Amino acid sequence: MKLANLSLAVLCVAGLSTCSFGADTLADAFKEGKVSGELKAFYWDRDRNPAIPSDSIFNTGVTLNYVTGSLYGFSLGLTGQSNSAPFASANAKTQFGWDEYGSGAQLSEAYLAYNASKTTVQVGRMFLNTPLIASLGNRIVKESFEGASIVNTDIPNTTLTAAYVQKFQAQTDGAGHIGEFTRYNNPYGTSPLLEDGAYTLVAVNKSITGLTLTAAYAEDINTKGAMAYAEAAYAFSVDALNYGLAAQYYYNDKDITGSKSSDLLGLKASVGYGALSGYVAYSTVSKDATVTPGIGWGADLAYTGTIILSSSYPANTDAYAIGLGYAFTPTTTLNVAYTVTDDDDLSYGKASYVSLIGNYAFSGALKGLNFLVMYDKENRDKAGTKDKDEFRFSASYKF
Repeated sequence: MKLANLSLAVLCVAGLSTCSFGADTLADAFKEGKVSGELKAFYWDRDRNPAIPSDSIFNTGVTLNYVTGSLYGFSLGLTGQSNSAPFASANAKTQFGWDEYGSGAQLSEAYLAYNASKTTVQVGRMFLNTPLIASLGNRIVKESFEGASIVNTDIPNTTLTAAYVQKFQAQTDGAGHIGEFTRYNNPYGTSPLLEDGAYTLVAVNKSITGLTLTAAYAEDINTKGAMAYAEAAYAFSVDALNYGLAAQYYYNDKDITGSKSSDLLGLKASVGYGALSGYVAYSTVSKDATVTPGIGWGADLAYTGTIILSSSYPANTDAYAIGLGYAFTPTTTLNVAYTVTDDDDLSYGKASYVSLIGNYAFSGALKGLNFLVMYDKENRDKAGTKDKDEFRFSASYKF
């Protein structure tokens, strides 16, 4: 009922603007619809939990998407996802049970959209990508939310977003099945849980050439726990060199952490010359509590985070990162990074990470086929603590 009432409200607001009619009839709207999809095959090898022996898993999955044409500004979007790992061992089912081992199919997107001039409204199940509420898409099943969103670009060089979510779909349910739409279990703190939903407000401004300013706020309606994020990113060129400077800030109040308020400050500088690029980054977290970066594993923007294993968010953590990248072609890239996290409060103290990611996208007759390789190695400083590593190979074909 809450979502239904909200849906009527946002659609009424959007309806105040002029819309493009598109199709003349409902039948035409369905005829003008577009189908797309993705075939996936993932192989992962993981050694990261000292209580579970290392193991590997092979997954296959299919994503199918259909969006109707526009009828008086309205359209319907549907996305189904499936996951299968028929050869997984009993140990692999435990090792990957929280993110990769979850067989079955799920209707992850089922939304009604309305577009009027510079305003777009969506109501239902949807993928979201905002700083504090975001779907993670690097597993074989992408996270999703149930709720409503409205995006407006009436203000020049500015995008305003408001969203409400009341349910969350993870990659798996932790019991061997694909994720269901349910509450959100925050791995970092005590809130949000989405018992009564949560909302976010976002503003992104690009009025100054090269400068992107982002501000976001999110609140759990039940606990009143609040999160905030701000970022300033500036990119500029001098002769053949491309430079970037960026700063970010996270804030959690005590209702999010369950103890005291917490914050994270991050800084990043990058440079590029032709196909070669590099960066250095630093982040620091206040000493009293861990920072929750948002709702959904896609809400993870810390500059010093590695591709798989590290976390820059525990209390009293200082992190340092350096990375290099090379684009052999626009579709063939290789990136390496070295990261150090230092937190005396954690059982393993200081840790270092070596990360590698390579991507190759085919062209010509095989256009749409993509290979992705990722590897992360964690070395822990304290004696008696277990190092970690993970290898991922992903093949996907989009059509």
